[in-house]
Amino acid sequence: MENSVELRSLGNTGLKLSCVGFGASPLGSVFGPVSDDEAIAAVREAFRLGINFFDTSPYYGATLSEKVLGKALKAVGVPRNQYIVSTKCGRYKEGFDFSAKRVTKSIDESLERLQMDYVDIFQCHDIEFGSLDQIVNETIPALQKLKEAGKIRFIGITGLPLGIFSYVLDRVPPGTVDVILSYCHYGINDTTLEDLLPYLKSKGVGVISASPLAMGLLTESGPPEWHPASPELKAACQTAAAFCKKKGKDISKLAMQYSLCNKHISTILVGMKSVEQVQINVAAAAELGKGDKDEQTLAEVEEILKSVKNQTWPSVRFSVMDVKSSTPTVFLAIMLHRSVLTIVICGNCTTKFFDDNTKMD
Repeated sequence: MENSVELRSLGNTGLKLSCVGFGASPLGSVFGPVSDDEAIAAVREAFRLGINFFDTSPYYGATLSEKVLGKALKAVGVPRNQYIVSTKCGRYKEGFDFSAKRVTKSIDESLERLQMDYVDIFQCHDIEFGSLDQIVNETIPALQKLKEAGKIRFIGITGLPLGIFSYVLDRVPPGTVDVILSYCHYGINDTTLEDLLPYLKSKGVGVISASPLAMGLLTESGPPEWHPASPELKAACQTAAAFCKKKGKDISKLAMQYSLCNKHISTILVGMKSVEQVQINVAAAAELGKGDKDEQTLAEVEEILKSVKNQTWPSVRFSVMDVKSSTPTVFLAIMLHRSVLTIVICGNCTTKFFDDNTKMD
């Protein structure tokens, strides 16, 4: 294993995570098919370059991500105590269920798919879509029992609105929740997670930040059509990407390095499915470690994004529909969530999404 990736402590857990984390959602073929051989090669390369943290969920690819990751980890043959695996509960292909009964069953299902006896971190997945009081009073106590049984080592919660984290952490006994996973809130366009870091440190809670590319906003190709960002934010990011390309720079690399700079964030989680992607992400971290950071281009990009800085969007539920035809598809989605009725009418969709319409931060 080439230790070219910095290791950082995760709160009070005692775990040391590679600052670049392997997001395994693409192994569920959610962004195109991935063969077992490709997955195994990507995981092997991750280990070779010093990545020791792998994150998945039964929701990713309707359990396929867990299965493929488990198969890849077994094929590579690295001793179990030399890497850290995180999976999740509460969000499934069928919908959300944070009941004690379901999450207790969920860990056994995940362990079977991952071919493991335990996972290091077990996280409640996108808790803003459930009852936060249920998370506090039912779900987390159930996870504590799993911890006592040796099936999980640490407990985490994930979601988009930053307010959900303090809501839960202020209502559970100290040390109960070990980790939070936030996404799209620490990058060039949005640094609002930074305001929460002192609070999380005071609680001894480790911080994982996912989606440094803001779900595709900070890429040359741009975000998918369903991306819930405002037209203004999308346009500004597109302008920034074009500016970087004209200079011969890669905005994705710039964004990755920006996110990696904050040492109070234990790991930056990014989706990977190929050897090349692993190499690109690790190279970005390695260059940063050598002080090779393009401060001038970063400052210019920040200026372009200044008018939309810290602009976010409501949490959304989405799942890819298996629509092969180009025939216009129209659907009506109605959801009642925390007494907020949301109606979404979408035409020409290959993706459906539900606007949660609740912002807690």
